[in-house]
Amino acid sequence: MDDDVTSSSDGDRSSDVTFLPLDELRHRRSVKWRTYDDEVLPLWVAEMDVAPAPAIADALRTAVRRGDTGYVHRGALPERYAAFSADHYGWAPAPSRTSLVPDVMAGIAAALRLATAPGDGVVINPPVYPPFREFIGYAGREPVEVPLLRDGERYTIDLDGLDHAFADGAAAYLLCSPHNPTGSVWTREQLTAVADLAARYEVLVLADEVHAPLTRHGVGHLPFLSLDRPAAQRAVAFVAASKAWNLPGLKTALALAGPDARRSLCEFPQQVQIQTGLFGVIAAVAAFSEGVSWLSALRTHLDANHRLLAELLAAHLPSLHHDTPEATYLAWVDCRHLGLGDDPAASLLAHSDVALTSGTPFGAGGRGFVRINLGTSAALITEAVRRMSRHPQLGENRS
Repeated sequence: MDDDVTSSSDGDRSSDVTFLPLDELRHRRSVKWRTYDDEVLPLWVAEMDVAPAPAIADALRTAVRRGDTGYVHRGALPERYAAFSADHYGWAPAPSRTSLVPDVMAGIAAALRLATAPGDGVVINPPVYPPFREFIGYAGREPVEVPLLRDGERYTIDLDGLDHAFADGAAAYLLCSPHNPTGSVWTREQLTAVADLAARYEVLVLADEVHAPLTRHGVGHLPFLSLDRPAAQRAVAFVAASKAWNLPGLKTALALAGPDARRSLCEFPQQVQIQTGLFGVIAAVAAFSEGVSWLSALRTHLDANHRLLAELLAAHLPSLHHDTPEATYLAWVDCRHLGLGDDPAASLLAHSDVALTSGTPFGAGGRGFVRINLGTSAALITEAVRRMSRHPQLGENRS
């Protein structure tokens, strides 16, 4: 396999997107690159194989040079995010109702403790990001599953199922928007229907919008709090630069409270906010204010990667079904026709030396699926499919 460095620069350094070669990635110390032996090609956890955006790298180098390694201060981050949101989504959250949180899931757990009671039901839509279920339990609440429905080749929210779950006494709803792992971007009609149901039953909506900057070109994200609905005005959304600019290890996110949210959710407790990393704040300010052209170039690269995966699967593993998502760099792939059982990721790891994310932890609808991380170079995606196609049990699925 040829290692490559993929650059999307047009001469403007601010838009330079560089995916690193395998020999350099092997020196990383993150979970993606330390969990498996070197013979395994990891395309699993949501971490991209990209060099930092130049503006972010410059900001962090300056902070290190200054010894700016003390306790966190939010600085201009709420204002910078509000400006980014206004430019990209046509809606700006109020910085005065914005709190620092270490990451989206820590913020959600804190919000559940602040606004619901032990044992309360919290609705989720599987197949969904596994920490949703885990953090609900960590907060002492009970997950209530309302699985997504398939509408042709797309997933959709089961509004009747939500109605029943809310009527049965659920206190909160974790809305994944855009959705992980399916990459679905919910429409205004879907989100308005969710808001109306939540208002009818006085259910608190907590919206995970961390993948919002990663919509495909031509696809728009609608912030839940921007809806002119009572439930949206009482909701809390969680956003971060962590996914779009590849900063999860820097531990910084924002909780955005609607204008009618209960007071405890408008400013999170100091013991929650202080867990945020100062480097994360510095990096996020640079991302939202100076990293926009880099993000656009990244999205172009990811669009190409989704097309590449579809072409490779059609050529080498036509039994796999892959719906190109509307957002994220994650591909949700149906492997049920491969004959590898409920957890094809385990078999592909054992026999093909490719690490993908198993679909089973995502809950209902995840059996027989894998999630593939496309936040990497075309060369590594091509190599991964080549290895998968040579699985000894696939037989007629080989090209």
